[in-house]
Amino acid sequence: MFVRVFSFSFVVAAFALLVAYVYGGPQAVVLTAVLGILEVSLSFDNAVVNATVLQRMSDRWQRLFLTVGVLIAVLGMRLLFPLLVVAVGAHLDPIRALDLALDPPTDGSPTYVSLLTDANPKIATFGGMFLLLLFLNFVCAERETTWLSWLERPLARLGRFQMFPVVVALIVLVITAGLVAPDNKADVVMVAGVLGMVTYFLVDGLADHFDSTADSDEAPAGARKPASGTVLVGRAAFFGFLYLEMLDASFSFDGVVGSFAVTADPILIALGLGLIGAMFVRSMTIYLVRTGTLDEYVYLEHGAHWAIGALALVLLYSTGNHVDELVSGLIGVAIIAAAFAGSIAYNRRQQRTLDAPTTAVELPTAEVESVHP
Repeated sequence: MFVRVFSFSFVVAAFALLVAYVYGGPQAVVLTAVLGILEVSLSFDNAVVNATVLQRMSDRWQRLFLTVGVLIAVLGMRLLFPLLVVAVGAHLDPIRALDLALDPPTDGSPTYVSLLTDANPKIATFGGMFLLLLFLNFVCAERETTWLSWLERPLARLGRFQMFPVVVALIVLVITAGLVAPDNKADVVMVAGVLGMVTYFLVDGLADHFDSTADSDEAPAGARKPASGTVLVGRAAFFGFLYLEMLDASFSFDGVVGSFAVTADPILIALGLGLIGAMFVRSMTIYLVRTGTLDEYVYLEHGAHWAIGALALVLLYSTGNHVDELVSGLIGVAIIAAAFAGSIAYNRRQQRTLDAPTTAVELPTAEVESVHP
């Protein structure tokens, strides 16, 4: 299973390193490899959350996610998106933005890196608010199984008030704009945050709408059905696919900006974060779906969403402060590792309960004889 799922990712990684060597020699190979490893190590929470959505899709939509989704992740978020941000912010055409990235000016004028860094508050706020609502709507929902029960159960009770996650998100946004972001960026941060919330409501609302109207009888013959009994097809699957791409975009914001600590070359960023990183993240997602890991380790989904909450706060904090991308990555890895360990402990407790022999009540010999002379 591992070889079958990850083999293509290794082939793509080798191809990306070969292209990097042709493009910039050994140094480019090292930088591309570092970016790829960084993206893979920091994106496991992305893969876990992706798997929760993808496992409910038909095989056709899963394959579409592996093909079209990869192109969107590589060309869209890792290459075109930064160029568009710089082009819009500096009032340049995208070709000029690419030239600026490949040939940094030496006359003291703004560089590609400085322009993208200057746009970080609006990017981080947009992605942070999207992820924050995703986290809040998960932890504020009542669930039969809880991980951090002392915290998740009270939040679930508060979540009975339908607008509670929205109120919390708005309070966090106001605090971010008023106390965290630079004074000259407060208005931009507010607008970007509201747009991030609107995007979440739109994508999640449409996905829920078509999910609720999807009928398991619409699934194609032979399609694997998840535990819920529903395989998403048609419009429900399309908006689930769109939801996955928005998740990938939100997760990639800090990685794209943080990659400039390694290199500012957009080609190497696309090769490392895109071809290598995005492919392995998608392979991890498919592996989790195929092996049923989320069903076996029941707290992984909880850990991934708590990691999302941590990443959202880090992104919002980064609107006015520098945050090393390793910090956010290590926080996410630590939370998921704790959830994985908790899942193992939970499974062992369940197994001990199943293996425990049924204790029969035995009467003393004397009493037995008195009952049956």
